Amino acid sequence: MATPQSDPSLSPLRTVAVVGLGTMGTGITEVLAKAGREVIGIDVSESQAAGSLAALEASTARAVARGRLTEQERADVLARVRTGTDLTAAADADLVIEVVPESYDIKHQIFRELDGIVRPETILATGTNALSVTRLAADSARPERVLGLHFFNPAPAMKLVEVVSSVLTAPSAVAAVTDLALELGKEPVAVGDRPGFVADGLLFGYLNQAAAMYEAKYASREDIDAAMRLGCGLPMGPLALLDLIGIDTARTVLEAMYAESRDRLHAPAPVLKQLSEAGLTGRKSGRGFYTYEAPGSATVVRDALTPLDGAALTPGRTVRSVGVAGSGTMASGIAEVFAKAGYQVVLAARSEDKAQAAKARIGKSLDRSVGKGRMTAEAAAGTLDLITAAGSYDAFAEVDLAVEAVAEDLEIKQQLFATLDKVCKPGAVLATTTSSLPVVACARATSRPQDVIGMHFFNPAPAMKLVEVVRTVLTAEDVHATVREVCANIGKHAVDCGDRAGFIVNALLFPYLNNAIKMVEEHYASLDDIDAAMKLGGGYPMGPFELLDVVGLDVSLAIEKVLHREFRDPGLAPSPLLEHLVAAGCLGRKTGRGFREYARR
Repeated sequence: MATPQSDPSLSPLRTVAVVGLGTMGTGITEVLAKAGREVIGIDVSESQAAGSLAALEASTARAVARGRLTEQERADVLARVRTGTDLTAAADADLVIEVVPESYDIKHQIFRELDGIVRPETILATGTNALSVTRLAADSARPERVLGLHFFNPAPAMKLVEVVSSVLTAPSAVAAVTDLALELGKEPVAVGDRPGFVADGLLFGYLNQAAAMYEAKYASREDIDAAMRLGCGLPMGPLALLDLIGIDTARTVLEAMYAESRDRLHAPAPVLKQLSEAGLTGRKSGRGFYTYEAPGSATVVRDALTPLDGAALTPGRTVRSVGVAGSGTMASGIAEVFAKAGYQVVLAARSEDKAQAAKARIGKSLDRSVGKGRMTAEAAAGTLDLITAAGSYDAFAEVDLAVEAVAEDLEIKQQLFATLDKVCKPGAVLATTTSSLPVVACARATSRPQDVIGMHFFNPAPAMKLVEVVRTVLTAEDVHATVREVCANIGKHAVDCGDRAGFIVNALLFPYLNNAIKMVEEHYASLDDIDAAMKLGGGYPMGPFELLDVVGLDVSLAIEKVLHREFRDPGLAPSPLLEHLVAAGCLGRKTGRGFREYARR
C-alpha cells in the first residue's frame, strides 16, 4: 500500500491539528497521517498525548505485521505526527478538528483561544454529535469558517464522515473539508445542524427505546441484544452498543436531541441517568448494562443478572408431530424448518391445491439446498417425505404442536384458533406466528387459552435464527417450556417476550424506520444519504429505505399503526409520507415502486 507523501494535488488542508487525544482523536490522527497529512496532536494531559502516540505506534506496527504498511511507510506516518499540550501548536494548521468532551463550555473556550492563534483562513471543525454547531460557530470570531466533522468510532475502520454545515458556514469551507474526507478514503455525507445529525439521530432514539424496554423488565438484556442481532442482522445488540459508546455519552446526546425535538422517544430513559451517575458508564468503567473483565475490556463476565446455563425449566410436553396452517411463504418456510429437524409435519391450507403448492415450494427450496451442497439429495427427499399436505385443518387431529401462519388479520386468526380448538387433541400446544397482533386475543378464541403461545419466526424462516416466544398472562409454564425446547431442537435462538405490540424486534425497528421517513419529509437529508449513513456509520446490513421497500410499505404502515395504538405515543404516529405512498399503491419492491423505483421482473 502506497502512503501519500506531500503531493501538490492534495487539497489545501495539508496540516491538521487534532485537539483532544482520546480514542477518537487518536483514530483521526492515524487516518490523517496515513493519508499524508502533517498532524499536530494536542491534549491538555501530557500522559494522554504520550498514550496517543503509543497507540499510534502499536496500530501501525500491527499494520506492518499484516502487510498493510511497509516499515518505511510506518516510519513516514509516525514522522508526520507531533504532539503537545498547548493550543499555540495549532498556529500553522490549515484545519483544526476538536474532539474534546461534549460540553459547550469546554468547546467554546477552545474555539475562543484558537481565534487568537490560527490564521484567518484556517477552518475550525467540531467533532460533536450532540451539540449545536451553529451555537459554537456564533461564538467564534470566524463563524463562516466553523463546521462539524463527525467521524465514527473506530475512525480508521469506519467509512462514514458527516460534514455538518450551519447557516453561517461558507460553502468553500464545506467543499474543502468534503474533498479532504474523500482523500482520506471516507464517504462524506452533507447534513444540516441538528443534534445527532443523520446516523446518531436515528441510532440514539433506537438505543434509548431499548434501554427503556430493559428498564421496564419487558425482556432481559441478553434477549434484547440477541433479538436485534439475529432478527435484524445488526453487528451488536443495542445494550452492548450503549456500553461501547458510553452510557454517559448516550445520555448527553439524547438530552440534546430531546431539547430540540421534545419527542418522548428522545427523552433519556431514567436507567441511563442512574447508571451514569453511579459511574457505571459501560466498557470504559468496566460495568454498564453488562459487567466486563476490566475497565476498557470488551470481555463480558458473569454477574448477578447472567442467566444460568441450562437453567431448570418446567418440563415441556412431548412434541413429535407439528401442524402448520397456511400456504404462503412463511408457512412453507416454517414447515421446512420442522421437517429438516425430523418432525412429522402436516401442512394444511384452505384447499388441497394450496397445500400441495406450498409443499412444492418446499421441494424447490430443498432442491436449491442440494444444488448449493448444503444437503444431499437423499436427505432432501427424506425431508419432503416427512411433510403431508392437507386441504383441511381436520388433519391436525393428532399433532402435538399446531403453528398458524395465515394472514396478519385478527379476525382470520381468531376464526382459525376456534377451529384448532375443535380439531386438535387435548394437550396440543397452539402457536401463532403473529408479528404485531395480541396473542391473548387468539387465545381467548379457544376454550384452552393456557395452551396458546406466540412463536414469531422471521422471514425467510429456514435462514433466520431468531424466534420470539410470546407468553400471555394465561400461558401455562409447561407450554412455554415446550416451545423453548422445540426452538432448540430446530436450531433456532428463542427470546422471551411479553404479549405487547411489536414484541422486541418490531417495537425497536419500526420507530427507527418511521423516524428515517420523517427526516426525508423534513428535507433534512436524502434517501441515499440516510441509507449510506446507517450502513456505513451504524453497521446496518441495509439502509432504512432499502429495508422498508423490502418489507413492504403496507406491512410497515400496519405495524406502525399497531404500535401507535398500543403505546399512545405521538412520536410513534406513522409518517404522513408513508401513508401517502401506501394510498398511492407504492408498496415497495413487490409493486415496482416504493421509496425507490425498481425494474419489473
